[in-house]
Amino acid sequence: MRTVIIGAGVLGLTLAYELAGKGGEVEVLDARESGLGASSVNAGWVVPSEAAPVPGPGLIMKSLKWMVHKDSPLYIRPSADPAHVRFMLGMWRRCNARDFRSGFQAHLELCESTNDLLDDWSRDGVVYDSYAQGLLMAFANHENLEHHVGDLDVQASYGLDPQVLDGDSIRQVEPALRQGLAGGIFFPHERHIDATSFTTGLRKRILELGGTITEHVRIDRVERVGDTIVAVRSGDRRFTADAFAVAAGAWTGRVTDLFGVPLPIRPGKGYSIDLVPASVELRTAVNLSDAKIAMTPYAGRLRLSGTMEFAGLDEDVNHTRVGAILRGPAGYIEGWQTPASAPQAKAGMRPMTPDGMPIIGRLPGTTNAYVSSGHGMLGVTLGPGTSHALADVILGKGYPPRLLPFTPNRFVRKVHRTPALTPAS
Repeated sequence: MRTVIIGAGVLGLTLAYELAGKGGEVEVLDARESGLGASSVNAGWVVPSEAAPVPGPGLIMKSLKWMVHKDSPLYIRPSADPAHVRFMLGMWRRCNARDFRSGFQAHLELCESTNDLLDDWSRDGVVYDSYAQGLLMAFANHENLEHHVGDLDVQASYGLDPQVLDGDSIRQVEPALRQGLAGGIFFPHERHIDATSFTTGLRKRILELGGTITEHVRIDRVERVGDTIVAVRSGDRRFTADAFAVAAGAWTGRVTDLFGVPLPIRPGKGYSIDLVPASVELRTAVNLSDAKIAMTPYAGRLRLSGTMEFAGLDEDVNHTRVGAILRGPAGYIEGWQTPASAPQAKAGMRPMTPDGMPIIGRLPGTTNAYVSSGHGMLGVTLGPGTSHALADVILGKGYPPRLLPFTPNRFVRKVHRTPALTPAS
C-alpha cells in the first residue's frame, strides 16, 4: 500500500516512519526542507505532565489582560476577520474545568505509550539526542502553584508521580533557582530530546526503510473520483497513492481546503533562543510557569522557548517578545544576566485548534485521505502516539478508541467541492 504524506515535520515524519516500518510504501512531500519551522524551534519536551489543552479555566481574563501588552506570554492581534473571531470564540468557550480535564485525559491516553515508542524507535535505528532528566515546574506566584496542585490528580492517575515542593525546597531539585520562590512541581519521568536531531534521525531511517522524501513541492491541486482521492499535484508534478495524509502543521487548513475540508487550524507563533555556551547549568528542564518560558538544557547550550502569538502565518521575529523571553529567567534563576545583545532567535508556527486538541483521522467526504495536525505545543509529546495509531487506521488495522476525541468531524458541517478538486488530465 502506497501513502503520500504532505508535511515533513515531526507529525509527518513519525507517520512515515510508522508506515514504512509496518511494510507500507511511503512518500513524504514538503513545500520546503524537512524538519523546519515549529519542528526545529520547539523545546523538544516529551512531557505528558504538561499535555493539557491551551484553553483552560481563567484563560479568558488572562488573555484580555495580556492583549494590551505586546511582550506578554500570550498576544492576540486584534482582527475583525470572521475566521479569527470564530476561532477565538471557540477557544474561549472551552475555557472551563470540564472541557479542560476531559481534554487533558484524552491527551494522556494518546501519549501514554510515547516513551515506550521512543525507546523502540531508538532500538530500531532512529538516532537522536535524548535527555532523561525530568521536568520541574517553578512558580513565583503562590496562587498559580495552588491552582496547578489542584489538578494533579489527573497526572497522578497516569503514573506521572508529581512531587510538590514548597518554597525553597524546590532548590533541592534545581539549585540554580533563587531563594524566595513559591515552590514547584517535579515530574521525575519526563524527558526532552533535541528536536533537530530527532527529525534528522527519522528522515535517515525512513530512507533506509525504502521511503521517499521529496522537498520543495507545494501542493496546489487535488484530484478525486467521487469520494476517492487519486492524486495530488504541484504544478506539473503528479503524485499518486492509495492513501493520502495531511500533516502540514500550521498550514494544514490551507491544504485540507484543497480536499474540500477547510479545518480551523490557525498559527500560534512561538520563539526559541539558544545560548551558547549555556549561561547557567541546569540539572533538569525547567518551566518558569508564571512567565510561560521553557528552559531546556542540552550539551553545551541552553534553549529558551516561549510565548504564544496569534497574529499572521509568518515566521517573522518580534524582538519585543524575544526580549521578554531573555529577561524572564531573572525572576527565577539566581544571578541571571540578561544578554546585552540578543542571540539570534527563531520563530515557529504551532498549529492551534479552537478546543486545544489535535485533529486526527479520516477527512470527511473522502474514503482515503487523513489528517494529523493541530497538536499545538505538544507535537513531540503527542506525535509518537498519534502516528502509531493513525498508521494502523491507514493500513486498515482498525480504529483505536483513543483517537475518537480527535475526529475531524467535530469541525466539519459540510464538505465542499470546487473545480480544483475534479480529476485532472
